[in-house]
Amino acid sequence: MTTASTAIQEISIAHSPDSDDAFMFYGLATNKVRVPGYKFTHTLTDIETLNHRAINEAFYDVTAISFHAYPYLQDNYTLMSCGGSVGEGYGPMIVAPRKLSLDEVKKTRIAVPGTLTTAYLTLKLFAPEIETVTVPFDKIIPSVVAGEFDAGLIIHEGQLTYANDGLIKLLDLGQWWREQTGLPLPLGGNAIRRSLGAETLLTTTNALRDSIQHALDNREEALAYAMQFARDLDPTLANRFVGMYVNERTLNYGEDGKDAIRKLLAMGYDRGIIPHRANVDFVG
Repeated sequence: MTTASTAIQEISIAHSPDSDDAFMFYGLATNKVRVPGYKFTHTLTDIETLNHRAINEAFYDVTAISFHAYPYLQDNYTLMSCGGSVGEGYGPMIVAPRKLSLDEVKKTRIAVPGTLTTAYLTLKLFAPEIETVTVPFDKIIPSVVAGEFDAGLIIHEGQLTYANDGLIKLLDLGQWWREQTGLPLPLGGNAIRRSLGAETLLTTTNALRDSIQHALDNREEALAYAMQFARDLDPTLANRFVGMYVNERTLNYGEDGKDAIRKLLAMGYDRGIIPHRANVDFVG
């Protein structure tokens, strides 16, 4: 018979099937990091689906989200203070088969990976008038190569592989953001359901931080695990990609990282891109 004191609390975790997320959650997913009294279950789904599911259903206890989505789900979720992907002067890129001026880019029809992605929010801060069409993120490069769009907004591993498809970079929005604000570009983070209660919020956040630290301390094993999610990257590029988005700032945003999240969402609200003012708070 299970008593209340020995009951296991199950925490559902959802993140994207990307090498950086897989690396981050390696410790928890493989039980290298354990928490007495807790069991963690993992679901892998693309980030735009996770954004919508968190907004519409508050379905998972812990979910990866785009920071752009946070104001829409902030009533049910708070942000963990670890687990973020932050671009230090790099981030989503606008790519095309031929050179276009930035004025020309603003007049093009561009494939984007979803209107709740931070990539989309940053693009709209750069060029409010730009025409966008949502395309699954892994189909953007092929659709631009096929001539269906003049340009594409790429995220994830495409940032390292676009040149292999004959595309050129027109603008790195992470670089543009740094020039505008002097801050890093916060792209995605992990949100946790407020209704879990203060103790579980903190325990789960600390477990994720321990998982990130375990991966950084056991990089080779964690990378080997993450490679199965690396979508056509060779080990050298996968290592580079993981290093871009899982690092000291993933363990803790730092004050400038937290400021960057607040500034990004405040600008989105002030410019009419986001209808809700963000109340950004963190646990852990």
